[in-house]
Amino acid sequence: MASRSLPGISSPDFARALAQLRAVTLRPEIRLTEVPAPQRIAPYAVALTADVVQGAGDEDDLASGRFVLLHDPSAPEPWDGQWRAVTFARAELEPELAGDPMLGAVGWSWLVDALDGLGVSYTAEGGTVTRVVSESFGVLEDREPSVEMEVRASWTPTGTDMGEHLQAWSELLCTIAGLPPMPEGVIALPGQRR
Repeated sequence: MASRSLPGISSPDFARALAQLRAVTLRPEIRLTEVPAPQRIAPYAVALTADVVQGAGDEDDLASGRFVLLHDPSAPEPWDGQWRAVTFARAELEPELAGDPMLGAVGWSWLVDALDGLGVSYTAEGGTVTRVVSESFGVLEDREPSVEMEVRASWTPTGTDMGEHLQAWSELLCTIAGLPPMPEGVIALPGQRR
């Protein structure tokens, strides 16, 4: 995992969180990549990006996103705790969804459903759901209109297992990618990690 901490400072809690994130088993359609963590937001941070693909050998992304876990033992007031998960998820949707007035509410419910469905403990959640409609003109007028949905969200984990938060975010990614949920009792094989 790409993590960052201030020089000369260590945190057993952050080390435990990194171990929990590393232990998460994601669906095989998710390609998880470590990236440099943001600086100056918190003393401890880890950042991951993910792409959701249809299957092995497929290079076309169905969805993509970023998961950042921040840790500040001073518990900044806006966070309402020592941890903060900051996430982003994006996917292209069917063009007919461009005018759906419920698209934002549905996108937010996918995030809340993913967190609640796994029984993840959290507070101070907030975020935005954005739809981007692209229409082409002139020499590009033959292109079909496209619609993208972006879910930007953050929340404060209040439980002890930070891996559950990564798992819930990955469920959101798969939902906006249009993948069906994993049937009850089916365990995903480990996804490719780079």
